[in-house]
Amino acid sequence: MHGPVAPAVISLRQLAADVAAALLFSTRLPLPGAWAISGADIARAGWALPVAGAIVGLIAAAVYWLAWLAGLPPLPAAGLSLAATLLATGCLHEDGLADVADSFGGAARERKLEIMRDSRIGTYGVCALFVSLLLRASALATIADPALAAPILVATHMAARSGMALFMRLLPPARADGLSVGVGRPPGASAVAAAIIGVLALVLSLGPAAGLVAVVLIAAEFALLAWLCMRQIGGQTGDVVGALEQIGEMTILLVAAATVAA
Repeated sequence: MHGPVAPAVISLRQLAADVAAALLFSTRLPLPGAWAISGADIARAGWALPVAGAIVGLIAAAVYWLAWLAGLPPLPAAGLSLAATLLATGCLHEDGLADVADSFGGAARERKLEIMRDSRIGTYGVCALFVSLLLRASALATIADPALAAPILVATHMAARSGMALFMRLLPPARADGLSVGVGRPPGASAVAAAIIGVLALVLSLGPAAGLVAVVLIAAEFALLAWLCMRQIGGQTGDVVGALEQIGEMTILLVAAATVAA
């Protein structure tokens, strides 16, 4: 009598564990059990990265709405919303974007990988961060209406993370140690599920036409970054995966802003 129930309970527990692993991996939210998360847990939880993104997006939307209720204009409200996501994620993906911008200008492969591990930030990294913050804040301010911005923010953070597992599965690690090696190759089903979740989030929040435009642009950026990584460093690193997320956020918010402004 209890036989059919037990697998269902185990399955639900596994799903919850995957979501917790995705949150612990991609945010700094105070969840218990961070010490117990292994690379294998993160790889298996690749499908849940968009779910973690949805929670970050909800935080961004809540802050934006509260700022709007307080009477702030759209741009300062967007700045506060963006600051909330930086706090929630610990600037994890921004750090990756800055490191990639600095390192891909290096002369040799080993030098590029060395720059990625350097805690200092260079001119290219600063400029990349400035452009990312400027484009995201201004795009959100263009959307303006918090009722429109809320679902777009949630979908943005979901879809921007939906290709991360697939990227790590398709490209080999660029070095023999580090985050990518520790995580390993996410299961194919998990990576594909994450991508599907991201596509659905975009179509539902932006509409079929704009959602399709965003999907095509993100797919093209995915392919271009993959080609660039193989050419520059022979694979992917955690920093590159973070840069992929940042590129996705910028793209989606720009598409949404253009759609609203049209």
